[in-house]
Amino acid sequence: MAHAHKLEILRGLVKFKSNTQKIWGVLILLSIITAVEVVLGIYKPESLMGDFIGMKILNWIFIILTIVKAYYITWDFMHMRDETKALRRMVVWTAVFLICYLVFILLQEGGYIESVYSNGFVKRDF
Repeated sequence: MAHAHKLEILRGLVKFKSNTQKIWGVLILLSIITAVEVVLGIYKPESLMGDFIGMKILNWIFIILTIVKAYYITWDFMHMRDETKALRRMVVWTAVFLICYLVFILLQEGGYIESVYSNGFVKRDF
């Protein structure tokens, strides 16, 4: 039982004629996002170094772009777009909660280590 794959990305903004074209389109999209991340990581614009919710704006941009890349890798290369709605939601919501939990842990531990280095003393051995 064969069914046609959806040959579009960016919510139907860009449409392709074949699966091969779509794979190249997704690859180019992911490459552009990666290039933006690399350029921002090299130049680190001063305007993005302000704090926003306990972290630099540049770090938030990196987190958001990484989530976008993970979404497109999962959606197109792991063929989640062709699965049932319940399975898609189960996978996506599990990943969302896991990512939020990991970001929370990173912020907590990073904040502690930063306070240890800035104050010059150790409250507990880590």
